[in-house]
Amino acid sequence: MEEKNNSNKYRLDKDKLVHEWPLWLLLGGLLVAAILVYPHLPAQVPGHWNIHGQVDKYYPRAFGAFFAPLLTIGIYVLMLITPLLDPRQDNYVRFSGAYTTLRWVLVIFFSFIYAVTIMVALGYAVNVALIIKALVALLLLIIGNFMGQFRHNYFVGIKTPWTLNNDAVWQQTHRLGARVWVAGSLICLALAPVQAAWSAWLYFGTIMVMVIVPTVYSYLIYRRLAG
Repeated sequence: MEEKNNSNKYRLDKDKLVHEWPLWLLLGGLLVAAILVYPHLPAQVPGHWNIHGQVDKYYPRAFGAFFAPLLTIGIYVLMLITPLLDPRQDNYVRFSGAYTTLRWVLVIFFSFIYAVTIMVALGYAVNVALIIKALVALLLLIIGNFMGQFRHNYFVGIKTPWTLNNDAVWQQTHRLGARVWVAGSLICLALAPVQAAWSAWLYFGTIMVMVIVPTVYSYLIYRRLAG
């Protein structure tokens, strides 16, 4: 019985790590790229862009070269380890495919963001506003597509007091959230090429709706189920 129970829990084993060798190769490549590009970067590297796609914050060269690769590696390692600490560790097996996809997508997403930042720092003409908005919209679209598969846990998903308190609330909230996130991310993707200021505000407003609607819904469902 104990062996059967262990097989139903999330495990971090050699097979899992070997299967993800492309991610390890990409993460190693980020570090190598940081080392190679470091001598060629200016003293101040662009680090943040405002709602209009203009640089509004710079960072020292070392920070600009190495922070994003190290952050990406940290996020990947945390996503491997945190399920082992989760009291609902057994539930990760029930959405292992979605969780693995999320891990891959986040590493690739931050790698693209790093590439865009370095290209701008090196003087290449890059439409940062278009690329970043499109990448964020695609990330949200993929997460929304898999959100309905997330099972109750304490690290991934829509974590409100009401979803964490009740499995039924969790399931219904994530089903609705999946639809809202897919629809909202498609709107954001359509807005990405638009340069007008109103487009940027509508883009971020859509993301806010994607956050608020499932949160409010989780409370309403909880109240309804509580009777």
